Amino acid sequence: MPGDYEVYESKMKKTLSALASEFATVRAGRANAGVLDQIRVDYYGEPTPIAQIASVTSPDPRTLVISPWDAGSLKSIEKAIQASELGINPANDGKLLRLAFPQLTEDRRRELTKLVAKYSEDARVAIRNIRRDAVETFKAQKKKSEITEDDLKDAERDIQKLTDNYVKEIDAAQAKKDKELLEI
Repeated sequence: MPGDYEVYESKMKKTLSALASEFATVRAGRANAGVLDQIRVDYYGEPTPIAQIASVTSPDPRTLVISPWDAGSLKSIEKAIQASELGINPANDGKLLRLAFPQLTEDRRRELTKLVAKYSEDARVAIRNIRRDAVETFKAQKKKSEITEDDLKDAERDIQKLTDNYVKEIDAAQAKKDKELLEI
């Protein structure tokens, strides 16, 4: 078996974990600090994640409270949230920001399931691209006579099995997230 096999499995694992991170940013009606992970605040000229310049707490299931460590960054955080795709306008009391997460409408739930489907398809494409790269590498090794024809067939079969397993995991993750979004 060619030694690069573990490299491709590692890349597929990273793709799956990136998908999980993207899913965390899709809110399901409950307050979750993960929805703020993709938002960057202009903090002294640097795009900075909110979690690095403020504490984020959830006093109840539908509210997030953002308390900046530097009071001067409050306006920047507010602007970054308003400019994001979050769709929530923060309440600013001069010291902290409150994000109230409304109950999701049926239309918004459908939009979010489409977004989840897009993220899932992007992950499937990434997995298939990793498979293609692996097969090309194995074929190049065969051409250089580093591996035999049988080794090539075994490697192609194994990488296809690995691809199928990761695509199944993506499908399962998508189904779970869809179920979470469509629950009322």
